[in-house]
Amino acid sequence: MFTTALQSMPALLNKLALIPIACFATIAGHAVADEGMWQPHQLPDLSEQLLRLGLEINPENLSRLDQFPMNAVVSLGGCSASFVSPQGLIVTNHHCIYGSVQYNSTPENNLLTDGFLAKQLDQEIPTAPGTRVYVTEEVSDVTAGVLSGVTASTSGLDRYNMIEANRKSLIADCESSGNHRCGVSSFHQGLEYFLIKRLEVRDVRLVYAPATSIGKYGGDIDNWQWPRHTGDFGFYRAYVGTDGRPAEYSEDNVPYTSDSFLEVSAKGVEEGDFVMGVGYPGSTNRYRTTAEVENEFEWYYPQARGFRADIISIINDNSADGSAARIAYEGTLASLNNYAKNFQSMVESYDKSDFIDRRRQAETDLVEWINSDSARRQQYAQAIGRLQNLIETNHETRERDLVRSYMGYATLPSAAHRLYRLAKEKQKPDADREPGYQERDLRRLSQSMQAISRRYDETVDKATLSYLLARYAELPEQHRSQATDSFFGISGSIDQGQVDQIIEDSYARTSLDEEATRLAWLESSVEDFENSDDPLIRYAVASYAERMALELERKELSGQLQRWRPEYMEAVIAFNRSLGQPIYADANSSLRVTFGQVRGNQPKDGLVNQPFTSLEGILGKDTGLDPFNAPAKQLDLIRAKQYGDYVLPSLGTVPVNFLSTLDITGGNSGTAAMNSKAQLVGLLFDGVYESIIGDWDFDDSKNRAISVDALYMLWVMEYMDGATNLLDEMTIVE
Repeated sequence: MFTTALQSMPALLNKLALIPIACFATIAGHAVADEGMWQPHQLPDLSEQLLRLGLEINPENLSRLDQFPMNAVVSLGGCSASFVSPQGLIVTNHHCIYGSVQYNSTPENNLLTDGFLAKQLDQEIPTAPGTRVYVTEEVSDVTAGVLSGVTASTSGLDRYNMIEANRKSLIADCESSGNHRCGVSSFHQGLEYFLIKRLEVRDVRLVYAPATSIGKYGGDIDNWQWPRHTGDFGFYRAYVGTDGRPAEYSEDNVPYTSDSFLEVSAKGVEEGDFVMGVGYPGSTNRYRTTAEVENEFEWYYPQARGFRADIISIINDNSADGSAARIAYEGTLASLNNYAKNFQSMVESYDKSDFIDRRRQAETDLVEWINSDSARRQQYAQAIGRLQNLIETNHETRERDLVRSYMGYATLPSAAHRLYRLAKEKQKPDADREPGYQERDLRRLSQSMQAISRRYDETVDKATLSYLLARYAELPEQHRSQATDSFFGISGSIDQGQVDQIIEDSYARTSLDEEATRLAWLESSVEDFENSDDPLIRYAVASYAERMALELERKELSGQLQRWRPEYMEAVIAFNRSLGQPIYADANSSLRVTFGQVRGNQPKDGLVNQPFTSLEGILGKDTGLDPFNAPAKQLDLIRAKQYGDYVLPSLGTVPVNFLSTLDITGGNSGTAAMNSKAQLVGLLFDGVYESIIGDWDFDDSKNRAISVDALYMLWVMEYMDGATNLLDEMTIVE
């Protein structure tokens, strides 16, 4: 697995030279102006660059969480969003509210197809159970507290448990008011830890969603493609109790009064204009070792795509289009399709790019820098060697771990496991419980059990479990579970007919498909579970010990990685500082700022992407068939050139989507694209095909983010859906 570049190095590099190391993307070349997902406290250090690019507000404001525009930006716990009125009105992507639209849809009242608009407050409807709005209030460095008591000699499992205990203690203190959701996030792979305090708004209501033929125009075919013509936007509203504090849903609740909100620009942006994205990017991997990169692209992504493609087929084959079953799985399908295409495109981009070559060269540069100084060699060599060994150990069980991760798509068995785990955890003091099962988590767990009622179909679930068990049976015996083998009658080979009969019998006898039963199990004791005749409950009980043994194995390895990854990152950061390069932490769902310009690209020889698409492009693309089936009213308006006040002068028509150089990843969906005055000019919702690999690598010449233009949003709201009440509520500026 050693690279040619490393093997050809001088002998003085010795053993360290043979250890693959990943580095910041700029190590092998020059710093890229638009690369980076910056923490707010880093922005003052980038003031000169921001002002030079065109920012018109004080860069210092971007470091203040209690100041505009930072306190107008919120998280939905997987997507980003922003307040656009003082009355808790929130704008985000259509695909971010898709689950709530699906949850409220029926075959008789299909909001996915027809769209939804509340013309007044009392028409706004509850979102899917568990929907939250999080307003970040404080971020503080707690590295010393998290690592308290941890020493270099602490074992992997003890290290993991001590860090977890310290985290939970800090979180408990932070959440003492009962109004906040706090978390301790790792930065730079455990080199730093920050406590993030967020106000948790629990009453969230659906306000407006355009029809899927607008909000999801182009569907999975156009996903990660340009040109794009998708109206990917929608609105929630945050509600609180009459005392202004977060509260569960009640008809008496009132709209949340936000401290700041974004104005919406009716001027738009032109090519070359400064744009900024403020949001909550989920996860990037720009500092992983070469061994990790190769494993992801050459093994994990192809394998994971196969799983997702198969589950997509199972859902489609077992649920008719427009049926209650299909509606129940629309959200699942959207996610599966998105990532299946993402994984496939990841591999294709990797194969076509010079990414791995640049990464190897970066490793060479770092190793040479380390070995050019005896003190650096002494400081970093052991850490890097240990890290590589741990990575190799982790890869030894990759097949088992992948299969186990996808078993969660079998809804009822997964619910049984979670319910029994809760009963076991409730035997412990709250502080000692596993995260996800503490008192702070019980409301969410209950809501997840409720949500199954709208996201489950027996036929689909049985077929999914049958497929997953067939894949499980392919594992070597040492990587299988004795409890699973015994329950489903799997020995050296699988008798699929026998397995399917056991599944059929188990689902016929279980009552976990009933919401009341699932909720009742939340309050049950371990003894209740162990005495149950429900077959899926009995399976959860029988497999518990093995699942816990694997969890301890994972924690031991994680603890060892927590020991050596931070020292590895110290080397990466020190090297970048020696080059005069700033360095940003990998995305981790915390608040970040990215900045760049409206700009097209040239993805391949002879092909140039313009930065805007327009209404007329919808006419040219439309076929009348899903997913290119724009509403007839929309097509008529376009033909009539009914543009209203939303024309972009350089286009002479209404822009639909635009490209920018903003550095994004998953979780940035719904991020406000702001102009130089921090006014809303669009919503980030996707990237071009060439940006898919951006989780691992940033190429300034090719990576582009796709945003739905605010001018198109306003046009759809006024001319398509008559959402004048929302237009009146928002502050729209020229």
